[in-house]
Amino acid sequence: MAHAGGHYHQGDILNTWSLANGQQIRGNFSRTEGNQIILEQTEGKLITVPIQALTPQDQKLAHIKIEKYLEINNPTGSIVDLQSNQILYQSLNMLFWFLISLLIILFISLQIFNFRSKFNRKPAFLLLSSLCLFAFIGMVACKKNSATTTTPIATIEKTSTSFLDAAFEAYKPAVATSWDNTYFYVASNGLPAHNMMVGITSWQQQVPAPQFYTGTNKWSIPLQPVYAASPLSTTTNFMKGAVAIAVNGVPIFNALNNRGEDAYLIGELDQWGGHCGKGDDYHYHAAPLHLSTTSGLKPIAFALDGFSVYGAKEPDGATMATLDVCHGHVYNGGVYHYHGTTNYPYVIGSMKGVVTTDPSTPAPENQILPQAFSSPFRPATSPLSGASITAFASSGTNSYLLTYKIGTKYGYVNYAWNSTNKYTFTFTSPDGVVTTSTYQR
Repeated sequence: MAHAGGHYHQGDILNTWSLANGQQIRGNFSRTEGNQIILEQTEGKLITVPIQALTPQDQKLAHIKIEKYLEINNPTGSIVDLQSNQILYQSLNMLFWFLISLLIILFISLQIFNFRSKFNRKPAFLLLSSLCLFAFIGMVACKKNSATTTTPIATIEKTSTSFLDAAFEAYKPAVATSWDNTYFYVASNGLPAHNMMVGITSWQQQVPAPQFYTGTNKWSIPLQPVYAASPLSTTTNFMKGAVAIAVNGVPIFNALNNRGEDAYLIGELDQWGGHCGKGDDYHYHAAPLHLSTTSGLKPIAFALDGFSVYGAKEPDGATMATLDVCHGHVYNGGVYHYHGTTNYPYVIGSMKGVVTTDPSTPAPENQILPQAFSSPFRPATSPLSGASITAFASSGTNSYLLTYKIGTKYGYVNYAWNSTNKYTFTFTSPDGVVTTSTYQR
């Protein structure tokens, strides 16, 4: 007879099941319970997945697996209702142990009767009662042992596109939104309306440049979040790529940089919690709490698992309630959401929802897919020891001037681009040396 679970061995290849929201779960079919399937993951861990949460193709696969499972366990009969089959199995199991216990009790009772001349009735009665009690306890224990411990996945209501769109409304037309049945899309050039770079004391010599987060390279927010059985921690994952997108179209990265350091504590971030990456792409590593000034009580960002990120207040304006290890919670019977704070991990401690990671980038530098990517146009630069950025301002159309200080001397980076995306950089070192470089994007 086929039975539930317990088949995992080290090195086994796990099947990948696709959910309707575009996410994936790995695990091998173990059995069915009602309208759910039980998948066995590494080390025999079981996870429950609603069949209706799967893609149509994987729903068909699930039904094929279920029919095969029932066929093996019921070779001479017809395929019956899934839930009834489970109940029948449990009932027969209990009946079997009840009959075994009854036979044992009858056997012992006969022995007591045959030797009643040696025992008075009272001890015999006590002995018989004790045996009945032990038999009952054994039945209950067997019933409990036959139960399966699983980690159920709670059903989450699909996120309303009007709710999402309202959160981005105040930042249009700098951001553009669209959606289909699976994702809510956000297009932007990655540059915020607020100032940038001022306050950085550990500078990598990158500067903010517009990015092409448009077309097929837009940010994608799942409309149907799914709770992860084992949320992936941001202390050991996602040190490459974004984990969320702010409502002003600027991506939010892990609080830790790609070296595993707290980017805020080592001085890499500006007064708004951001800096530029190797592609001259501006992004946040800390929570952009300043967006609440414009957004009010609406979300300030959305994680790439589909859950929203709020500022220091709850959606109803109340003081932020206690956060869990993922840096979020379910508040007042609502939907799970994260909160931005001024302390580590700032935005997300662990991904509460299921995410797909890029197989080409193993942890800790794994990244979430799908996501938008920057467009580098010049070689990555190296840190400039002792430099602190004191000013950053527009110096004309598509032109910026960055001012930095080393000791008592100032240096400058003046850069601009034209309609053909040709970039011209003029570098003035603190010693007065001027160099010019051009790059075609």
